[in-house]
Amino acid sequence: METSETPASDAQGGAVGHPMFEHAPFLVFWEMTRACELVCRHCRACAMPWRDPLELDGAEGRRLLEQIRAMGTPLCVLTGGDPAMRPDLVDLVEHGTRVGLRMALTPSATARVTRELLERLRDAGLDRLALSVDGVHAASHDGLRGVDGSYVRTRALLEAARGLGLRLQVNTTLHAGNAHELEALGESLIPLGIELWSVFLIVPTGRARPEDVPSPQAVEALLERLAELAARLPFEVKTTAAPMYRRVLLTRRERLRRGLPRTHASGLGRAPPGINDGRGVLFVSHRGEVMPSGLLPIACGDVRREPIERIYRRAPLLVRLRDPDALRGKCGACEYRKLCGGSRARAYAVHGDPLGPDPACAYVPTGWAGERVATPSGA
Repeated sequence: METSETPASDAQGGAVGHPMFEHAPFLVFWEMTRACELVCRHCRACAMPWRDPLELDGAEGRRLLEQIRAMGTPLCVLTGGDPAMRPDLVDLVEHGTRVGLRMALTPSATARVTRELLERLRDAGLDRLALSVDGVHAASHDGLRGVDGSYVRTRALLEAARGLGLRLQVNTTLHAGNAHELEALGESLIPLGIELWSVFLIVPTGRARPEDVPSPQAVEALLERLAELAARLPFEVKTTAAPMYRRVLLTRRERLRRGLPRTHASGLGRAPPGINDGRGVLFVSHRGEVMPSGLLPIACGDVRREPIERIYRRAPLLVRLRDPDALRGKCGACEYRKLCGGSRARAYAVHGDPLGPDPACAYVPTGWAGERVATPSGA
């Protein structure tokens, strides 16, 4: 939700980020449960059909929401698994709203999400509903989600939610198998009346495989295509796990300033720029473990043992992740490290080092003497 990977004012990534990042993240994801009726091929959580008896209960969940707001975070995203597997979902949305949080929800498109549930969530104060659409047609979407009929149900739920006046977001997992559908997929979302399209570049963690990730050259071309597409779409576009998109947008803006052909209008999202794993975003697992993100599964603390505010501000790994100068390898040498910083989750998944280089980035930093990939055109 609104972790927009968009450029700031400094062409070399100098004046980026947000002062609140040192004291509180912009948003917290709470994995309410790992239970889910879908069997998504790329699932980060390796979801299961049943709830874990050790997941945070309702009382613990309410305390967590209170702590999130108290440390200054404005937005909480309820995720899973499938949050609709919890009978107290509406109560928790209502409680979060009551304490001053903007509450967002990413349920799975199953029979559990009914029109009645959507009405109750709306009345409880839900700020935004996000559903996943991963292909232009049922074959590509259902193939990733592992259940026939998921595509049709997802589109129907989006229509129903729009009819109820809920604000809508669509999430798309971009991988080697559906990259060719990018433009057609974006245009297919126009009739749904969404406010934001979140394009997630797959990270090989959980059930996702290394071969699902496009090559660095393919990723660069995809992000250029996304920038072109975003300029034509009537809703905002952001990326997740693709912070190099900020560099792509900034480069295109510089071309415009130099009088070169215009290729992108804006791309700016609503969230403060510079958000990355552990920097402006935090993840709480179903058992209360605190991690930099759901895709970077390194426990930095436990909300059952200490306040989330203390974990975010003091955990050594989280402190290092907020320091762009702590990055290693090509990312550490990159002039865009403060603007982009690379996907810390992908660096960990591939190299085992959360501060290492992002293997999906093709950009070669100025003066970099290490292994060269392919310098993207215009960058």
